[in-house]
Amino acid sequence: MTTELEDFRYDKDQFFKRHPQSPLTPAQQRVFTGLSYFAEDPALRFELTVEPLAEREPIEIQTSTGEVRVYQRYGRVRFEVEGQAVALTLYQTPHGFFLPFVDALAGTETYPAGRYLDPEPLADGRFLVDFNLAYNPYCAYNDGYSCPLTPFENRLKVPIRAGEKLFPDAEHA
Repeated sequence: MTTELEDFRYDKDQFFKRHPQSPLTPAQQRVFTGLSYFAEDPALRFELTVEPLAEREPIEIQTSTGEVRVYQRYGRVRFEVEGQAVALTLYQTPHGFFLPFVDALAGTETYPAGRYLDPEPLADGRFLVDFNLAYNPYCAYNDGYSCPLTPFENRLKVPIRAGEKLFPDAEHA
């Protein structure tokens, strides 16, 4: 019996391998055998209260292609990873909430420009922040995409051993 996360990862791999809207090029799709993931870690799945910011000022975030996108700062989430207290800024977009982050494994085990999460608002005002669902931006697979770069305020000095690992095809075939 597979877990919900294993089913999700299988479906994502099938999308990447077969779907016309996959971020992979046709050449990459022909040889694609699946994304690489950290093992599921329940300790990196949090239900967090968002600390409101005094001012929810907009932030301009540069993309991988040099464009600028504007996001709205929403609040901060605080949690512990391997005994270390950390905090990240949560952003609000017209499509929901966005949590880009870079961890201590960036460039070795995880994508150098960071990974993304789409935190899920819960009924009680908290958010589900599950790093097991952390994913690489599409520009990690194909230079044809423009992806927001992780702001400095969301760069962690701790490793987040959950979610997607570095895509092995750094050459973007």
